[in-house]
Amino acid sequence: MDLVANELFDSVSGRGDVPAEGDVGPRVNVRLHNLRDVKMMRELDPVDIETLVCIRGMVIRTSSIIPDLRRGFFLCSNCSREETAEVSNGRVEEPVTCPNCQAKSSFTMVHNRCIFKDKQLIKLQETPESIPEGETPHTVVLYAHDELVDTVVPGDRVQVTGVFRALGHRMNPRMRTLRAVYKSYVDVIHFSKTVKGRMTAEDPSAQGEFAAMVTEGALTEAEHVARDERVRSIAASPDVYMQLARSLAPSIWEMDDVKKGVLMQLFGGSNKELGRQGRFRGELNVLLCGDPGVSKSQLLSYVHKIAPRGIYTSGKGSSAVGLTAYITRDPETKEPVLESGALVLSDRGVCCIDEFDKMSDSTRSILHEVMEQQTVSIAKAGIICTLNARTSILAAANPIESRYNPKLSVVENIQLPPTLLSRFDLIYLLLDRVDKAADATLAAHLVSLYYKPEHRTSNKPPFTVEAMTEYVSYARAHVTPMLTQAASTRLVEGYLGMRRAGAQGGGKKVITATPRQLESLIRLSEAHAKLHLRTEVLAEDVDEAMRLINVATQKAATDPVTGQIDMDAIATGHSASERNSLTLLKSAVQETLSDAGPGAKLSLGELLKRMSRQTDVEIDETELRTAVQELSAEKLVVFHKRSRTVTAV
Repeated sequence: MDLVANELFDSVSGRGDVPAEGDVGPRVNVRLHNLRDVKMMRELDPVDIETLVCIRGMVIRTSSIIPDLRRGFFLCSNCSREETAEVSNGRVEEPVTCPNCQAKSSFTMVHNRCIFKDKQLIKLQETPESIPEGETPHTVVLYAHDELVDTVVPGDRVQVTGVFRALGHRMNPRMRTLRAVYKSYVDVIHFSKTVKGRMTAEDPSAQGEFAAMVTEGALTEAEHVARDERVRSIAASPDVYMQLARSLAPSIWEMDDVKKGVLMQLFGGSNKELGRQGRFRGELNVLLCGDPGVSKSQLLSYVHKIAPRGIYTSGKGSSAVGLTAYITRDPETKEPVLESGALVLSDRGVCCIDEFDKMSDSTRSILHEVMEQQTVSIAKAGIICTLNARTSILAAANPIESRYNPKLSVVENIQLPPTLLSRFDLIYLLLDRVDKAADATLAAHLVSLYYKPEHRTSNKPPFTVEAMTEYVSYARAHVTPMLTQAASTRLVEGYLGMRRAGAQGGGKKVITATPRQLESLIRLSEAHAKLHLRTEVLAEDVDEAMRLINVATQKAATDPVTGQIDMDAIATGHSASERNSLTLLKSAVQETLSDAGPGAKLSLGELLKRMSRQTDVEIDETELRTAVQELSAEKLVVFHKRSRTVTAV
């Protein structure tokens, strides 16, 4: 196909069959893609050798550029005659006899006058969703040439079109004996990064000069216009924020505020490069902490499926080396090679970490640098480098006792170091409370997921997965909001309010606001503006960011003195002051009964009269009844409901 295309090109351009000086082979490359059948890596058979194949996978390693001989230059050692030879089927045919002096085997290769082309070794691994049960992932070696070099980076999910080849390799470089098992690889013809239902990479220009060929690739002008119209129509709807949140993980019932926080994470803030002053990250980190069975892992799995790049890993199954980078020896050159870990592979994506509380301290400690500086520093086996890990982290954890203990503070329940907690922009506490109406609705929703589609109670999501991912990808790539004066003023006011609320708690048991929370507010405001495709951050964006942070840490139900989350306050709205007055009332009831003597039996009316004589504060009979019932539940008094009498124990 390349030969025919070049012959046609030469005939059209009028250059004929004579190659120009310095011209080396084809000038027009044919890049086939979008084959009808996509094969799995483990299905490649000897029948596929020397044929076009299409496979999918995730890039796990790219080598440095290897010079590959394209045209050899030979010089006769007797008469200095020059000869050139093209590479044919992977071999260079050296001239045997000199046409000038008829000497045999007199030609020597002059390396600095040979012509080389770029070549790169790429390792492709099966994606987790395509691995059969109980199997380990397969890897295939790819060789990219010329302009395809450096178009993909580790972590990319790609669809590769190429020629499957098998090449015999020697048991010993000095002997001609070949191994029985041939070395197989794929010569790449085309890369395609666009995977249906998954967001595209945020910054295509960061992936090389030819990134347009591998990302949005062959989009025509009409397709660009149609995509822009689709995106603008979504942005024009008045409640686009709520609709996008409902389209995220539609199988998970309610949890609207949690979905909004995760949606903000997918959009992200604006990355700012300030030269020597450093880089301010735009990625948001979210922690979901709560009781078992509140669909934390389901949310992580959904985000992993639509995120542009990213790894899903578990706390116990991850080591510090596996998350950052590890050293291995190249099987061919025997030299130490740096292999990327999960966080480096998730660069410009979302890294989902489940069972975050079960990670070892050494593994968790390496996250400090990644979550703030967005880099991974390595000094191993003579390799000293700093790798980019510009990733958002979505973590899920259980409280220290597996279930949330309302008698302990937030920090004591989560049991994570304050240095790590402060690096999370949003910390959601997902509590499993008993509510008959809510439980019935949730049960009906779960059952309907397993029932016939026409009988499902859940409504259809406003946007399809493809429409939502296209919208988020467009916003990430084309919208960079900037702060306005009104938004800046509102940010300062909100931060000062958060600092005042934290100072009231004595500082020990309350997650107080730090300058990192101010940066979180800025990132959330930018993400909210980006969601509406606005180039400026308005005051309403800051208000929504403040609301998200307040809802996430559930400050409305947190006692600023003790740092405890009040379960009743979440369910019924009772404040901490009401609970304090109830505690005092219970103590007064016990004192009144002890004054009446051991085994005293008083009616509720008599008890109310005696307590009213001892204090000037007005006591409500309903509150007194609640206090007596709680004392009875704690086995401190005996309360007879029919006779409405209280007996001291």
